[in-house]
Formats: sequence, C-alpha cells, structure tokens
Amino acid sequence: MSKQELVVLGRNDENGTCCPGLAAAPLDDDQAAELARLFKALGDPVRLRLLSMIASRAGGEVCVCDLTPAFALSQPTISHHLKLLRQAGLIDCERRGTWVYYWALPATLDRLAAFLKTSRTAEATA
Repeated sequence: MSKQELVVLGRNDENGTCCPGLAAAPLDDDQAAELARLFKALGDPVRLRLLSMIASRAGGEVCVCDLTPAFALSQPTISHHLKLLRQAGLIDCERRGTWVYYWALPATLDRLAAFLKTSRTAEATA
C-alpha cells in the first residue's frame, strides 16, 4: 500500500470545505471563470427549465423524448441547449437505442448551492 497522502480535488480551504460561499471570501480569477461558465449555461430560460425538468424528475433521469414536447422549439434546438448544459458539467447523458437519457449531476448543483449560500442563509436553515 502506498503511504502517499490522498489529495482531495475540489477542496479550497484549509478546513477541507468545498467551494467557499459568496460571502466567505473573494473569488480568485480561476474560481470566477469556472463559476461564470456554470452560471452562463444557466443564463438562458430554456436551459434553466431543462435543468429543472431533469433534476426534478422522479427516478433521476429523463428521456429527451419527454423534454422536447414541453417547448415550442425544434428538437435540434433542444439538443443544442442540452449539449451546453452537458458541456458545463450540469448534466450527463447516455444513449439507449434511439433515445438519449439525461440526469443532473448533484455534485455540480451542490457546489453552486454552496457558493450561493451566505451566512444568513446558513443561519436561517439551521
């Protein structure tokens, strides 16, 4: 067995807390760029609705065939929005036959929630 110390990725402070909150400390350039990429993906109402539909689905995943009818948009447009959410790391997918199934990535959503949580938010939920 190796005696090397395990490095935990995604931990930002000396206490091992992941992603300091908005009010905890100013972001550095890399953190700001990474979070901006996530928020940019969510900055479109269609993508925000798609993520909401996927994340709230019982069973944790949804077929693209169930997402497309909810919008007055073409299937290629919906696929483009799903691609942008996937590239941002908010969702993932798997092809099963002719259909693609999508699910939200909880770690990324938790990271966004932790960033947006302020000390007042933490006190109100405690």
